[in-house]
Amino acid sequence: MKSLSFAGLCLIGIAASGAARADDEAAPDVVATAQVLTLAEALRAAHAHQPTLELARGTLTTDVGLADQARAALLPQLNGNASYTRATSNFVPQPGGTVPNGNQAATSSFATTPLWRVGLSASQLIYDFGESINRWKAARTATDAAGESIHIAEAQVAYNARVAFFTARADKDLVGVAHETLANQEKHLGQVKGFVEVGTHPQIDLTQARADRATAQLQLINAENAYAVAKAVLNQAMGVERSIDYDLSDEELPAVQGEEGGVETLVDEAKHVRPEMVNLRLSTESQALSLRSAHDMIWPNLGVSGSVNESGPALDRTTWNFAGLVTLSIPLLQGGAIHAQILQAQGQLAQIKAQLTVEQQQVRLDVEQARLGIRAAKGAIAAAEDALANTRDRLRLAEGRYATGVGSIIELGDAQLALTTTSAQRVQAQYQLYTARAQLLKALGRN
Repeated sequence: MKSLSFAGLCLIGIAASGAARADDEAAPDVVATAQVLTLAEALRAAHAHQPTLELARGTLTTDVGLADQARAALLPQLNGNASYTRATSNFVPQPGGTVPNGNQAATSSFATTPLWRVGLSASQLIYDFGESINRWKAARTATDAAGESIHIAEAQVAYNARVAFFTARADKDLVGVAHETLANQEKHLGQVKGFVEVGTHPQIDLTQARADRATAQLQLINAENAYAVAKAVLNQAMGVERSIDYDLSDEELPAVQGEEGGVETLVDEAKHVRPEMVNLRLSTESQALSLRSAHDMIWPNLGVSGSVNESGPALDRTTWNFAGLVTLSIPLLQGGAIHAQILQAQGQLAQIKAQLTVEQQQVRLDVEQARLGIRAAKGAIAAAEDALANTRDRLRLAEGRYATGVGSIIELGDAQLALTTTSAQRVQAQYQLYTARAQLLKALGRN
């Protein structure tokens, strides 16, 4: 049966409760079925609500804006302008010049005249030896790298959700172990109490049985608390704020395709598809284009610009004018700025190439660790299951020996402790297998 979402389960629970009250007024205390969360639902919730993914998407949006800004330098620029000016028109003689009307001194006045101006101006880069287009290509490639950063975040979110889910699953199983231990101790206490009452065993056995039961009760309380805390951590991994009043499905993380295969095959796959590797390859390409753009800054820039305007002392008395301009800009002396930018781009390119090499080594380490973890966990599970079968048999024999008066309460307690310990060890080994598989999925870039 397919699992229902939390909202659907809540609606069904409310409807079921209402129907039960309507059908049976004599039984108002209806116990609703606990909500069950599956791993698939946890992964979907994490993908939909985890805020770290929004951070990655915000970074991508920023990089898209930067790429569009770099592209703008290649496109025509058009600006409109309008102005109104009032200014004096006093004549200012120039050295060696003349004064108006042959007067020996120029007159001045506070009178002002208006000037209206409305116009358009346009410009277009013609050629700059690749500086602007390479800058745009670098920004566009950086945007592609930012897109891979989202995949990196998705892989990390999925890994965190899987680990949190199976951590909580392990704590749930430990609650089961604690319940089983307490049930056994309750049974032992009843048996010991009967034996002491008939005088076949000493009073100290009853005291020890009561102490063992109290210890089992404490272990159950601690296990239930750990399970509740693990579900709170799972909520955080999913990026949701909700009650921990739900249970986890009893499911396993299936084997990862190729986990028993050769390590080189897995490493090669990870190097090609793992988002960290794709991100760094794109970042390397982007930085190489930035370096090329920095080198192109030493060459001239060719551009054209033009303007057209209407101006005059009043809006109904304007005169039109236009102008065109071709510019050739040659960087002759920039104080070493261009050389410094080239050095900066070279250093950044060297850093990214080094990061790519480091990541390649990290990929191999991650794959190796995950595979070895899976192998060790499988061996631990087999050993734990064998130990569990033997400790169950040991407890059965110890119970029989104690019932016949041959065994002691200490032997019985030791057998129960051994069973509890091996049960917990099996749960831990199963948890290690699931987390190792989650690590391998992340190492291979499979979400």
